[in-house]
Amino acid sequence: MSDMLANALVKVASDYYYLDKKMQNLKRKVERLSCQKVDMVARLREEERHPGKRRKSMVNYWLSEVVTKQKEFESLEAEVNQNSRISRVNLAKRADEMIEEVTGLLDQSIFSEGVVLDVSETIEEKFVTVEWRGQAFKDNLETVKNYLLGSEVSSIGVYGMGGVGKTTLAQCIYNELKNESSFCGDIFWFTVSQDLNIHKLQNDIGKALDLDLSGEDDEHKRAAKLGWALERKKRFVLMLDDVWTHFLLERIGISPTLHGFKMIVISRSLEVCRKMKCQECVKVEVLSDEEDWKLFMNKLSDGKRLPPKVEEIAREVVKECAGLPLAIITMAGSLRGVVDIHEWRAVLEELKESCVGQDVMEDEVFPILLCSFNRLRDPILKRCFLYCSLYPEDYRIERHELISSFISEGLMDTRRSRQAYFDQGHKILNKLENVCLLERCEESNYVKLGVKMHDLIRDMALKITKDDYMVKAGLQLEEIPEEQEWKEDLVKVSLMENRIEEISRVTSPKCPKLSTLILRSNPLRLIPDSFFLQMRGLHVLNLSNTMIVYLPSSILDLKELNALLLNFCIALTFVPPLGNLKALKELGLRSTTMKEIPEGMKSLTNLKCLDTADSHIETIPTGTLQRLSLLQHLMLPFGMTIPIEEVVGLKQLEEIRCKFGSVNDFNIFMKSLPSDGQLNIFDIQIGDCSCDEMGDLTVIFGKDSLKKGERGRDEITLPRNIERVVFDQCGLDSCLFDNIQQLNNAIELKHCNFMDEDGIEFIVRLSLEKELMPLHYLQDLCLWNLPNFIGLIWWDVAPTVAPLPHGLFSHLQSLWIDECDKIKKLLPWSLVPNLHNLKELIVCSCAKMEEIIEDDESDGGFGAESNTDITLPRLEILRLGNLPELKSIYKGTIICHSIVEIDLYHITKVRKVPLFLQPLNGQLSLPPSLKKIDVSKKDEGWWESLEWDQPNANSVLQSFVHLGG
Repeated sequence: MSDMLANALVKVASDYYYLDKKMQNLKRKVERLSCQKVDMVARLREEERHPGKRRKSMVNYWLSEVVTKQKEFESLEAEVNQNSRISRVNLAKRADEMIEEVTGLLDQSIFSEGVVLDVSETIEEKFVTVEWRGQAFKDNLETVKNYLLGSEVSSIGVYGMGGVGKTTLAQCIYNELKNESSFCGDIFWFTVSQDLNIHKLQNDIGKALDLDLSGEDDEHKRAAKLGWALERKKRFVLMLDDVWTHFLLERIGISPTLHGFKMIVISRSLEVCRKMKCQECVKVEVLSDEEDWKLFMNKLSDGKRLPPKVEEIAREVVKECAGLPLAIITMAGSLRGVVDIHEWRAVLEELKESCVGQDVMEDEVFPILLCSFNRLRDPILKRCFLYCSLYPEDYRIERHELISSFISEGLMDTRRSRQAYFDQGHKILNKLENVCLLERCEESNYVKLGVKMHDLIRDMALKITKDDYMVKAGLQLEEIPEEQEWKEDLVKVSLMENRIEEISRVTSPKCPKLSTLILRSNPLRLIPDSFFLQMRGLHVLNLSNTMIVYLPSSILDLKELNALLLNFCIALTFVPPLGNLKALKELGLRSTTMKEIPEGMKSLTNLKCLDTADSHIETIPTGTLQRLSLLQHLMLPFGMTIPIEEVVGLKQLEEIRCKFGSVNDFNIFMKSLPSDGQLNIFDIQIGDCSCDEMGDLTVIFGKDSLKKGERGRDEITLPRNIERVVFDQCGLDSCLFDNIQQLNNAIELKHCNFMDEDGIEFIVRLSLEKELMPLHYLQDLCLWNLPNFIGLIWWDVAPTVAPLPHGLFSHLQSLWIDECDKIKKLLPWSLVPNLHNLKELIVCSCAKMEEIIEDDESDGGFGAESNTDITLPRLEILRLGNLPELKSIYKGTIICHSIVEIDLYHITKVRKVPLFLQPLNGQLSLPPSLKKIDVSKKDEGWWESLEWDQPNANSVLQSFVHLGG
């Protein structure tokens, strides 16, 4: 009894004296609980954003209990602060009880089975969706609906970057399908989310079908039950939202061939849609300038006009959102009701100055975009993605240039060949495009295939790299940043596309970890010696497209430099000796005014890329290139003839641009290449040439290079993958294939140009001795100034005995013949059926040309009836000019429904234009694509006098006729 009394007294004394410590412990736990509550609210806001999600009742109960405990603690704390000594024991007991209760709530906060329930909507349930819909939204909605209601497509992917409105579009589709009687209301929506759980998804589908799967744990048996239940549905639509990882539909009991089954997959990744076997994929793009403003105003003020000065600022705010609906809606919501112009200005300034800007943008938009980045499991993908942020905002980056930078920076896995690096680079960019972190820029005219970053995606990347990167690209800076901005931990600095003209002589940033410095595309004239003194770890220095005249000598101390890029430095005349830069792998001197290669080049034995194309360099010291045995990429100016001894030993060469002095040297070089190797890029000129640079995979035979006595005895060896061959005053004999037999097997040859060739008479010779398959894939054939040229084809025997090879010119898209004064008839009738891909036919200034398409009797009547109609289904441009003896384009009728432009100048002996006009409802119908018919003003009378097979053809065409000079 005395022991019990003693223990009780000890407990009372403990409660009395340790109340303060207990309150401190309780306060810490309550603070932790408050943080858990904040996190829970944020988690719920994110998960409930997805349709079909509802918070669990236990979560609501937990939140209410947390609020209660917070209030109880505040009350207890107030009593402790004003208590008498007598009541401390009771207060301590209450503190102990509350500590136990708060600890219990902390333990419950984990909710390992999730905080929301999946709710399957019934036929009466519909999503609450946006009222405002732009034209692009309506178009996408209509496209997906047509796929669903049609019979051709059963699975559709809807993809796009985070926050672009994919789920909103899908919700609208869901609502409209609910009204479609054909699906009997069987429209099922499930949110998959990042952590794919097949068991859970099966349960969700089971609940929607009133199928109890609780008694079965085996995935395959559960799938079989689901399959049986779904087969009983006549037609149904399965909508899977927020899909991050592909999976087989069979795992959830669905056979893709199930009759009446339709599916929509909503994902940020095109790759996921494809792997889910979506037959059609619809990309949700960001809004246009007009639509983003309408959406903003709809959310800001229900479309009511703003005061003019505020509207001007508001439009700039919308522009910063870069067409992303989530960002636009978020900004509009945060500014709703704001009338003070000063506040509007402050918001705009925050958006422009910060890489993310407004807190509301960082809280609501940035986490959504960050998910896509975090899902890039491969660190190489992350590195390459972040590198793209070094370019200016909204900058189109050429793919080839970008992958070259990945190689220079060492961002990718090591590969043995340059081609393997580029294959890897394209795979990386495809992946980043497919997950909508980069946007594709299509190739057009002279613009190469490229990528660019959405402005807000770039802002996210800059936020991620803010401690390692300093990016001030495209900001029109006139001076480099102050030295205090050059933090010691910087790894990459980009100041490209600015207006920086000089760097102060005392500037010497302390950046020992800096590996990349990009100063390209600045009018920079001078870099002082001091500038590089504290950047000894520099790996990549890009000064391309600047106005520097010479490099400072301090560059020689950059012993770790891997890439020195000075391309398009048109004022550069001197580079100090580079022999100390032993680690250098890439040197770019393209389009500089340097006349000599830098000294010390023989010591750069690690060099893999040397580019001096279009520079003024005239010679390279003997033995220099021979020492650079690792060279993979060699570009030399055409003004310099390379001695064969310099390149014959470069066994790793994959890309070359150079001029050889003779065909013999060219043959020696080609035979020196490894048997398992192939030139992936080449632009090779043999002898002097007047034509411009033709591009990759080209061989140009220049002046007298094929003249008898100059070519040597050996057969000419061409690269297997040659795409373009040019003959420029090279001395060809009468037939092309008599000169270069290997062209018979050049299956990738697409472009062939002949210029100023006196000897050439025809392209192909047909005889009994050999059956050739030449020029099958040729797309463009240009014949310019060939005074003795008489025709494309020469038959040694009658055409009936030696018919045309199957497929001859069958891929030809453009035929251009100019100043060939001896030819009389251009196209044999029997060749015309092969020309089904011809898009452009240009014949000019051929003094004796009489027929464009020969009368069928001219080639022996082989397989033809007199004046048969012919079809050129893809012909878009027909241009005939300055042909004084031309009497006939074709004696029959030409059907060409794709024709866009017809140019007819000085062909006044022609009496008929054989264009066929389709009759429609008793009237002549014009080709739908025809835009104009150009006729010389002097030939107006000739045009009016033309004969037509179809009555009224002239008057029908008249509105398209343009009379020129």
